[in-house]
Amino acid sequence: MSGVPPPPQQAFPTPSPFSFSAASTGRSLRPSISHLNILLRFLGLLFSFACALSLAAPRKKYNKTHQISSFTDCEELLYCFSVAISAFSYSTFQLFKGVWDMAQRGFLVSGLISDYITFILDQLVSYLLVSSSSVSVLAIREIKLNATLRMASVISVSMSFATFLVTAVAALLSGYKLCKRIMW
Repeated sequence: MSGVPPPPQQAFPTPSPFSFSAASTGRSLRPSISHLNILLRFLGLLFSFACALSLAAPRKKYNKTHQISSFTDCEELLYCFSVAISAFSYSTFQLFKGVWDMAQRGFLVSGLISDYITFILDQLVSYLLVSSSSVSVLAIREIKLNATLRMASVISVSMSFATFLVTAVAALLSGYKLCKRIMW
């Protein structure tokens, strides 16, 4: 039996089943990414709600001249309001989905499909928010006599742009998650 080589020895000892490391527990950056995602979705929800509320809150005043007295009289502000409501609805759904995924340790929708849909819709909502902000800036120039509506419009555009920034960061995060899922 001199021609048979001895069985190979393991270079590293097998870890004890009682020792746990980050690699053995399955924990990685996922909880921090999930928490960041939920924080971004909550901020998007908050800012989009403030955007819509600032336009809807001022009272409509009777105006004898044909000046803009309410956001419903101006198409640009109405567009900003509808985009803010859409962003609010989308952020609410994404926040619910993120909390559900963390609480149940499962996914409402399969991971790959969810990442694709989230990435595409984040970009779409971001585009709509920045376009409504830029269009609303032009509408603010037309509002001259109604100081309340003018201030509400400025607040709404500011909150819309803040929502855009938060949604753009969320889009980057969802793009990272999608690339990580596809490439790695």
